[in-house]
Amino acid sequence: MRIFLLFFSALCAWSQGIPKGFQPLFPGKDLKGWHISQVNHHGNTKAWTVKDGVVTVTQNPPGNGGIILTDKSYRNFEISLEVNPDFGCDGGLFLRSTEKGEAYQVMLDYLEGGNIGGIYGERLPEANKPDAGSGKKIDREWQKHWKKAAWNHIRARIEGDAPHIQVWLNGTQIVDWTAARNYLPDNAASGMIALQAHRSDPKAKNSRWLPEGGFHRFRNVAVKELP
Repeated sequence: MRIFLLFFSALCAWSQGIPKGFQPLFPGKDLKGWHISQVNHHGNTKAWTVKDGVVTVTQNPPGNGGIILTDKSYRNFEISLEVNPDFGCDGGLFLRSTEKGEAYQVMLDYLEGGNIGGIYGERLPEANKPDAGSGKKIDREWQKHWKKAAWNHIRARIEGDAPHIQVWLNGTQIVDWTAARNYLPDNAASGMIALQAHRSDPKAKNSRWLPEGGFHRFRNVAVKELP
């Protein structure tokens, strides 16, 4: 019984609120400190809202996704957030993003054949080649750690010019990957943090679309800058 209580206490430590040492990125009731990209290839949806501490975006209208970015750029940092997307939503967490959305993406693809927590070079094709780095870049068994129809905690850490990226899902490390080099445009070693709603197309074979709209939900989004 005592062992169970200790485990339960440890479980709650990472699942509640904002971790010690992290600064909230949505401290108010609006998108202050963030902006919508007007040049992202997924679109420029204005459907981002903040209510009761939850950041929400819907896939409606059809064919128009997009990203919101922090006004501030970051170099080495950890980000902590909780996500609760509807099944069928394709989204992402972008690290060191450009205004266009060129970034190291932590995938939040909660759909058939999708992946949670894996690293993808968003508009960085060289970063997606087999020899682009070393270590574990994706966990095909992420569902073992995922809680359906509930809030899930994601923590990601990026550091170094040729970035070393680590990802934890609900307290379990699922990714530990080091890029062979810096793949960002102009060898940038810093960039913005972004949240993504993937462009949807109800007519496509892989539509990434839910007829009722489909909601991506984020809360307790917070950052800790590193040396």
